[in-house]
Amino acid sequence: MKTLKIIAASLFLFASTAGAQAASALQEILSGGVLKVGTTGDWNPMTMKDVATNGYTGYDIDVMTELAKDLGVEVEFVPADWKTLVSGVTSGKYHMTGSASVSPSRAKAAGYSTSYFSLATVPLVLKKNADKFTDWEDLNDADVTVAATLGTTQEKQVKDFFPDAKYKIVESPARDFQEVLAGRADAHITSNVEAYKLVEKYTQMMVVPVSAPKARTPIAMLLPQDDQIWINYINTWIALKRESGFFDTLGRKWQLQN
Repeated sequence: MKTLKIIAASLFLFASTAGAQAASALQEILSGGVLKVGTTGDWNPMTMKDVATNGYTGYDIDVMTELAKDLGVEVEFVPADWKTLVSGVTSGKYHMTGSASVSPSRAKAAGYSTSYFSLATVPLVLKKNADKFTDWEDLNDADVTVAATLGTTQEKQVKDFFPDAKYKIVESPARDFQEVLAGRADAHITSNVEAYKLVEKYTQMMVVPVSAPKARTPIAMLLPQDDQIWINYINTWIALKRESGFFDTLGRKWQLQN
């Protein structure tokens, strides 16, 4: 997109002439011709890694591919996991991440783009336990074990939502829903986006028909906190793409439940 290339070039020139300011990631990306994006590859339908090819597919992958195209550079997806997602940005391992829940703890260390989508949290259980679990409070019991994945927003939520329950926190590449499938946990919580993909794939699972989802949360891209030039470019890009209908079209493609 010509407009975005002009914006990038203008910001690049500003960064080059602002002697007192540290170099921006935008300079490095335009000079090196590569946009490095951290992605976990385990969040259907946002980012999914094909172990056979080491390639990625998903909503995030399409977003970042489009961003790289508009920048006029190649995109390189860097494997990441949830517990080190922020540190990958702060250490310069990658220039940004794909979608991540906005949280105060992450914002202490990393910057965020403006949000372009929002999620809510729902619980999942095995269908055979449908009569036992019909709303949130049914899970808040000392005899119930609820799983979450280390480093995710749900790791904190599970403790906030279910103070009386037991917790099982698993570390990538293991996932919380696998604990439910294996019978090592009664339930797990995840975003509504992932939940409906999981029950489609694992027909023995179901979303608990809760009265309402919890913790509606915006998602955005994680960026270096002190790189305002790069943050400004990304926010401009998001605004233009939102107006063009890009995010709406992509949401329909990946059947996001918003």
